[in-house]
Amino acid sequence: LIQRNADIVKSICDGIKKSGSDAVLLMVANPVDALTQVALKRLGWSRERVIGSGTVLDSARFRSMLSRHCGVDTRNVHAYILGEHGDSEVAAWSMTHVAGVLMKDYCVICRGCDSKKGHEDIIHRVRDSAYHIIDYKGSTYYAIGLSLTRISGAILRNEHSILTVSLLLQGEYDIDNICLSIPCVVGKTGVERIITASLSEDEQTALKASAQTLRKVLNSIRV
Repeated sequence: LIQRNADIVKSICDGIKKSGSDAVLLMVANPVDALTQVALKRLGWSRERVIGSGTVLDSARFRSMLSRHCGVDTRNVHAYILGEHGDSEVAAWSMTHVAGVLMKDYCVICRGCDSKKGHEDIIHRVRDSAYHIIDYKGSTYYAIGLSLTRISGAILRNEHSILTVSLLLQGEYDIDNICLSIPCVVGKTGVERIITASLSEDEQTALKASAQTLRKVLNSIRV
C-alpha cells in the first residue's frame, strides 16, 4: 500500500510540475510524512512549499484532552505533538502551557491528579484515538477534514498560524533530511518560519527515534 500510494503521488506530482504551478502542495495521504518527502523530491520545489498535514490533528486532540483533564477552555491550552503522524509521535510537554503557565507548574498549582500518570494516560489516548474511531466507524474523515480546513485556511488567508505541519528538516532539532512535524508559521507561501524550541532531553531523544522510524519507512519506498 505504501509503494502504491507513493507511485500515485509521483504521477500526480509529474502533472503538477508540467503545469508550472507556483502553488503550495499540501499532502494528506498516509504515511503522510514519507509521502511529503516523496512529493518534495519529485517536484524539486523548496521545502517550504511542500508540506504535509502532519500532526495538526494529533495536536488538536492533545489540546482537547488536556483541556478536559484540566477543566479549562481549549483556547487557553497551548500544546503540540511533534514527529511522526503515527505511533512514534512525541508529546512536547516542555512546550505545553495553560494560560501562559508551563504544564509542570500548572500541575503543582492544580494538584488535581498524579501528573505523571495523568500525562501518560493523555498521550496514550491521543495515540489510540484514531484506532478507536476506526473500530466504530471504519475510518477517520471528519477530524482530518477539519484539520485540512485549518491548514488551507491559514495558507489562503495568510494567517501566519503556528501549526505542526510536516516538512523536510535540515538540521532543526539536530535532525536532517527527513520530513516530520514541528511547529511552523504557516501563511500564503506555505511554511514561512520554523519554530525551534528547547525540548527536554527525553523529548529530544524521542523525536530522534521518531525520525529514525520515518527513515525506515522512507527507505522501503522506491522513490
